[in-house]
Amino acid sequence: MFEEFIAEIDEKWHDAFIKLMTTVDENLPEGFEKTRDRNMIAYSVPLTTYPKGYHCTPGEPLPFLSISPQKRHLALYHLGIYAEPELLHWFQEAYRENVPTKLNMGKSCIRWTSTKHIPYELIAELCQKMTMEDWVSLYEHQLAK
Repeated sequence: MFEEFIAEIDEKWHDAFIKLMTTVDENLPEGFEKTRDRNMIAYSVPLTTYPKGYHCTPGEPLPFLSISPQKRHLALYHLGIYAEPELLHWFQEAYRENVPTKLNMGKSCIRWTSTKHIPYELIAELCQKMTMEDWVSLYEHQLAK
C-alpha cells in the first residue's frame, strides 16, 4: 500500500518525503495508526481506540498528522499545533531558532517549497510532544466548547 504510493511521488519530493515519513514513524508516540488517505500518508487514532471517530466524518478515525507531496511543496499537517496554542508557539519559536528560512505555515499545515531546510530533528521533537491520549483529550475538550 505505502510502497506503491511512495513510488509515484515526484522525484523532487521523493527522498525528503521518505525521510519525513521515517522521522514521524520513529518519533510519533504509540497508538496512532498509519494509513494512506488519498494523496497522503495519514496518522490517526483508530476507531478501536476512539470509537466516536472524527465528528466531521462519522465512522472515520480521528485524524492527527499527515504528510503530503503536493505539486509545489511538501506538506506536514499536524492538528495538535492547530488545537493547542502553546504547542504552536513552541514550534514557531523553535523553527525560527533552528531554520534559516521563514516558516511557511497555515493553521495546521507546514509547507516546504524546497527540501534543503526541512528540520527533521525539530519535526521529530514535535512528534514526541503529544501522545494519542493527549490528542483525544484535547480534541474532546475542543468539541465541548
